[in-house]
Amino acid sequence: MAIRDIVLIGDPVLTRTSEPVAGITEDIVRLARDMVETLHAAPGVGLAAPQVGVNKRLIVVDVSVGEDPDALHILVNPEIVTREGEAVCEEGCLSVPDIKEKVVRPYRVVVRGLGLEGRPVEVEAEDLAARAFCHEIDHLDGILFVDRLSALKRKLIRRKLKKSAASAKTP
Repeated sequence: MAIRDIVLIGDPVLTRTSEPVAGITEDIVRLARDMVETLHAAPGVGLAAPQVGVNKRLIVVDVSVGEDPDALHILVNPEIVTREGEAVCEEGCLSVPDIKEKVVRPYRVVVRGLGLEGRPVEVEAEDLAARAFCHEIDHLDGILFVDRLSALKRKLIRRKLKKSAASAKTP
C-alpha cells in the first residue's frame, strides 16, 4: 500500500466523468487500498479515485477516520438509489484545501455498488455518512462541492484560491 498525492482543484481530472470499472483486478484492489491509506493519512472521511488522479468509478468512505474497521466502505461503480430528507451542513474537500461551505445534501441515502470481492453491496447511510457518499459520488461525475454553491460564492472561492496560490509561489 502507498499514500498517493491528492489532486487539487484546477486539475482537469476533477471535472471529468469517471469511467466505470470493468472488473475487479489486482490494480483496482491496489488502488482501493492506496486510497484507504491516503484517506486515513490526510485525514478525511471520503476519497474518490479522481482525487488521486485515476479516472475510475471507485470510492472509499470512512466516517470514523480509521478508528472503526466496520465504518470503512469501499465501493466500485457506486450509485445512489434512494435519497430522503435534506440537511444543510458545512462541507470541505481534500481537493479544495482550506475551504468550507454549507451545502444541501440528502439526510439519508441508499448506495449500491460492488465490493472488492466483486459482489453487490448496498449501504444505508444517514447524516455525515450520507453526505460523504453523495460528495464522493459527485467526484465521479466531475462535480466538486463548490459547484453546488451560488455563483457569487464560487467566484469568491476562486479569488481566495488564486490569492493562496500566488502567496505560496512568492518566496
